[in-house]
Amino acid sequence: MKMLKRSLLIIALFLFVTKINAEGEKYGKEITLKDKTPVTSILSSPEKFDGKTVLVEGKILNVCQSMGCWIEVSGENEGEKILVKVEDGVIVFPKDSKGKTALVEGVVAEVQPSAEENHDDKEHKHDGDDPCNPKTKTYRINGLGAVIK
Repeated sequence: MKMLKRSLLIIALFLFVTKINAEGEKYGKEITLKDKTPVTSILSSPEKFDGKTVLVEGKILNVCQSMGCWIEVSGENEGEKILVKVEDGVIVFPKDSKGKTALVEGVVAEVQPSAEENHDDKEHKHDGDDPCNPKTKTYRINGLGAVIK
């Protein structure tokens, strides 16, 4: 009888862990939107989405290796990607997230080159091009919540 209880406990624990892994790791606020917006749609007419809350899904192409403060998420077409920036310390994306799938809810925002040029914090220095400090006007998603699977 004791062996049966132990076996049932192990099975229950296994099922619980499997369910958690299937749902993914949650970061930030709970995702509230149900309908996904294609990254392609945002990139093709960003002005239409500026200031709007969207839900996107895609493969994580790159992760901030300094603070985990941003990820780049793939679009539906080859070469498409959108930056997801989060508030420092509120959400920290794992540095090993590259290649995993992200479901992200956030607000689309225009970013001007001078908007973050004064970011002189050594913790935020990046090798090469810094996705958070573009050389031309671009759009990104200011992330509110995410699930990474």
